Amino acid sequence: MSRKNISKFGRLFMGTVMGMALLANTAAASTADPAEATSITTELTQMGGAVQPIGAPNDGYAKFFTGQSYLANLSTDKNLPVYNVTFAHGAHTFWHIHHGSCQVLVAESGRGYYQIWGEKPVELLPGMTATIPAGVKHWHGAAPGVSFQHVALMQQGEGITTEWLEPVDDKAFKSLK
Repeated sequence: MSRKNISKFGRLFMGTVMGMALLANTAAASTADPAEATSITTELTQMGGAVQPIGAPNDGYAKFFTGQSYLANLSTDKNLPVYNVTFAHGAHTFWHIHHGSCQVLVAESGRGYYQIWGEKPVELLPGMTATIPAGVKHWHGAAPGVSFQHVALMQQGEGITTEWLEPVDDKAFKSLK
């Protein structure tokens, strides 16, 4: 075996071991369906990256997402909430604008995209970050057919709002690879 192959095997093995340890924690900590949480966690672990707990179904914002998404609050600071957002296969947000604050997205696991209005979609892979400026129309979520997790950070406070807009064009989304 070449050194390159050993390295790939080692990463896969460690990712699998870490993922298996996380599976029990994720299913227990999540209010999501345990079978679905386990399935998504296994898929994300196999794809690589740092897999966060799935969290609870994102029912409060479900009308602004396609597909199923989940939220896990990673912060206790109400002025700077930090959320892990898990997008099931191909789930993504509608177009939206954050007024009064930028939004930082940190890709954790799986594969996703974000797009700023008038620009081409940008692929997000584990370890990549995107800063969406305040007042800019955009969307983000999983790539077609796969799951994705990102950490989202955005200031909270007076005058900071999110304006939800139309769904992303389904044909354009499905054309992404």
